[in-house]
Amino acid sequence: MYGPEDHWDEDDGPIVRLFAVTRGRGRTGRRELTLDTRVVDRGAGLAPQRTEPEYVDIIRLCRTAQSVAEISAQVQLPLAMAKVLVADLIDDGRLEVRPPFETTIDPARDIGLLHSIARSLREA
Repeated sequence: MYGPEDHWDEDDGPIVRLFAVTRGRGRTGRRELTLDTRVVDRGAGLAPQRTEPEYVDIIRLCRTAQSVAEISAQVQLPLAMAKVLVADLIDDGRLEVRPPFETTIDPARDIGLLHSIARSLREA
């Protein structure tokens, strides 16, 4: 665990810091964490157990359900690292997993849209 003497300077660099925050983990065993898996904060109003800025930013974003991809983009973390941090927060009971949005696909409409885009590209 980190002690009070542990601190990060700007010179340490973002990759070194991420490596330390994830304790060298580059992936998680949680197979349910895909790009479109949504997570939401279960502990709204409670102080976070993990106080590293990356965790705090993820919790803040997850006030409303966010996909793992959105979290990665918004916090500007590599996807693998974002998954590790999200998994930690799920393990802590702070985040809750929700299934991805289900969409109803109308193949006829989608094909028509693709034809329209192709026509536009040819005319451009």
